[in-house]
Amino acid sequence: MDPIADYLTRLRNAIKANHRVVEIPASNIKKEITKVLYDKGYIQSYKFDDEAQVGGIIKIALKYNPVTKNSAIVKLERISKPGLRKYAKADALPRVLNGMGVAIVSTSHGVMTDKEARQQNIGGEVLCYVY
Repeated sequence: MDPIADYLTRLRNAIKANHRVVEIPASNIKKEITKVLYDKGYIQSYKFDDEAQVGGIIKIALKYNPVTKNSAIVKLERISKPGLRKYAKADALPRVLNGMGVAIVSTSHGVMTDKEARQQNIGGEVLCYVY
């Protein structure tokens, strides 16, 4: 029922199983979240394959520490859910781990991090926390 929660769960499961690549059914919001994760260094690379299925597939290469084999993503937490949406104004956007983590926010100007939304003075729906 919740495609973003499914996306985050697939990523969490792939990380726990130490997979290198995970395939996720695509949608526009998932593509934007993937771009934010890549820009912030949480995933190694991604590829949008629009010809594979009806909506397409997102192939994400997960990022691991070469020495300790730990994932770059420690925790993915869904915040705004279909049953209870969480919105925040620009001055009330959450700080994740005192600025060490990232809150992904869906705004009227697209999907961005909490820091970018604060700089542009835009509020929106807080989708998830990543750290």
